Amino acid sequence: MTDLSAAIRAALLTGEPRAKVRATRDLVRGWRRGELAHGFAAAMPDRPAWPTRLQVLPASAMPKRGRGGSARNRQALWHAVAHIEFVAIDLALDIVGRFGAQMNPDFTADFLQVAADEAMHFWLVERHLHTLGASYGDLPVHDRLWQSAQDTAGDLAARLAVVPMVLEARGLDVTPAMLVRVADTGDARGARILQRILDDEIAHVRAGTKHFRSVCDARGKDVDSHWVELVQRHFRGSVRAPFNDSARLAAGLSRQAYEALA
Repeated sequence: MTDLSAAIRAALLTGEPRAKVRATRDLVRGWRRGELAHGFAAAMPDRPAWPTRLQVLPASAMPKRGRGGSARNRQALWHAVAHIEFVAIDLALDIVGRFGAQMNPDFTADFLQVAADEAMHFWLVERHLHTLGASYGDLPVHDRLWQSAQDTAGDLAARLAVVPMVLEARGLDVTPAMLVRVADTGDARGARILQRILDDEIAHVRAGTKHFRSVCDARGKDVDSHWVELVQRHFRGSVRAPFNDSARLAAGLSRQAYEALA
């Protein structure tokens, strides 16, 4: 029986977008059916494979994206969303393959569900991008999301603190305004996609906060103070207001903790 970590490694090293989506869906389905052994013998790659034509730039070198409703600005917006969702597939797979041996099967189940959701999100966004006359890889992207994964590769608590509880939580803050702007351009389909992403991301952040608490309990750490400590140590950006407090509350985030960092 194939080891789960071997299937995850293979998906991470799949660069073509459709093939990565398919590999992710297949491994999640196979794990749920009991076709993959709950084992973690395979090492995770330092970097996942991405499309060969993708131009990856430092975040500081990325061209500024306009906020108007022109065709070019709409393509840039949806291309950025596509990249976030594409990298999110890798982030969810990597956390299972890299740290699953430390945790119980509930951890694996939660983050494989996240991976399946992110694959679905990417596919929805990529199809929508096609209706705008573009495809993933047409525009440059930055590497900040995966850099956060590399910065936290040695500590599960740090990975949970930064990726779901900072980066994905930021999506809870910015997506509602983006959804309104997209709807105001008459893009009802795009607005529905963003609403689906927002609803799912609340559950994703909730999974992160749940397992962060369990790690803190095992280490005898206070949840809020340890989160602040890890974010200050491992996150290169800043935690910025305004916050979507209701979505963050639903996701289990501590308002006292994130406002202390703002």
